[in-house]
Amino acid sequence: MSTAGTSKDNTARATSIRSGDRAALARAITLIESRRADHQAQARVLIQDLLPQTGKAIRVGITGTPGVGKSTTIDTLGTYLTSKGHRVAVLAVDPSSARSGGSILGDKTRMARLASDTNAFIRPSPAARTLGGVAAKTRETMLLCEAAGYDVVLVETIGIGQSETAVADMTDCFLLLMLPGAGDELQGIKKGVVELADIVAVNKADGDNILRANAAASAYRAALHILSPRSPDWTPPVLTYSALTGTGIDKLWAAVLDHRRILTDSGEFTAQRQAQQIKWMWSIVEERRSARLRADAHLRSQIQHIEQQVAKGELAPGSAADQVATLLNL
Repeated sequence: MSTAGTSKDNTARATSIRSGDRAALARAITLIESRRADHQAQARVLIQDLLPQTGKAIRVGITGTPGVGKSTTIDTLGTYLTSKGHRVAVLAVDPSSARSGGSILGDKTRMARLASDTNAFIRPSPAARTLGGVAAKTRETMLLCEAAGYDVVLVETIGIGQSETAVADMTDCFLLLMLPGAGDELQGIKKGVVELADIVAVNKADGDNILRANAAASAYRAALHILSPRSPDWTPPVLTYSALTGTGIDKLWAAVLDHRRILTDSGEFTAQRQAQQIKWMWSIVEERRSARLRADAHLRSQIQHIEQQVAKGELAPGSAADQVATLLNL
């Protein structure tokens, strides 16, 4: 295809996305997920063209232990938001999807109301080989959704460990969902995840669970006092809600808005967004470096030989790193 033809195609894509064309948005996301070099080049141009229409959405990261009700929460919260006139995009960061298909593939059935809502858009995570690759594609997908007019983007982390940090680094507000019961659950909290949280919300506060949910919330509040908050201007609140009945969902969203307002007033919101953009740039650089390694068989062979020398004690790791840096022209 000629350069002129490619440019014309990208202009048409950008125009369709700006108009809110869901099919065009889905095709554009498929384009940015492609590993073909020509598709990647087109995707970069498309993102650049759409950049002025991005950055205005409220970006919320959502994580929680298995069984906490992430999908039900997103379904209920998303439906609440569309009823208030918002347009909601749901994305996922799941590095396991490259191996297993990822549980997000079933989320359209678990988010039944949102999946059929014309003001909502649900997209599974791309099947990238690395967390960095997944996160980079999710960020680009987020920008496409914003350009298409989605003013709330919910990013769900399904993987564990670093995927939570990746989601926190691409969103404005990081929501940690917890279960009722302040005993084993409290002991099982990962300190790193709690320190990332801007809001802690105890789900399933309904029926006989209400007292247990309130007790859990009190225990979590006490635990948060000994941890360092992400922001000097914001103390993470601990709320209770029910994704099943919708009770407390309005207060949950109000906390998200309060967080945005306070950080905006302090100037921290702008600084955070700027820092995220720089992190994104470097994550892309790292991913391209990894892609080069995967694509160059001769380079891989040389590095494997260096690894073997290190493993056998024949070459010091520092000297090996120098050799690898030379091979990569670093």
